[in-house]
Amino acid sequence: MKVKKLLHTRYRVNDIERTAKFYREILGLEEVRRHKSPRGSELVFLKAPESDETVEICFFPSSGPVQVQADLTHLAFSVDSLEEFGQHLAAHGLKYSDGPTMKESGGGFAFIDAPEGYEIELIQSAPAAAGPGGY
Repeated sequence: MKVKKLLHTRYRVNDIERTAKFYREILGLEEVRRHKSPRGSELVFLKAPESDETVEICFFPSSGPVQVQADLTHLAFSVDSLEEFGQHLAAHGLKYSDGPTMKESGGGFAFIDAPEGYEIELIQSAPAAAGPGGY
């Protein structure tokens, strides 16, 4: 027996409203549901327009404050243009924390920091990219 597919990834946060707003307004994710778990966690599920998988944002204060270590984990999202996304960030008073780094293929990647310190990788695929990552 083996697993069939990835359904969601959870990130625990200190401020669920600030984080959910960032994912909606900066990344453009759609909030698909919100509820409280049987053990008392507040949960918000968000998804990218072309994805089936969701990102679960969790607020569970009884487990203590979240302290994200550098380079611990990140989510990666596809964008059409790193240059245009950088302009979108600037319009919100934000900027890339690393990059963009462009490849000869025409693809590239950059990082931004989400609330709580989690990294978000943005990937611009090369014009005829094949395979995961595509840059």
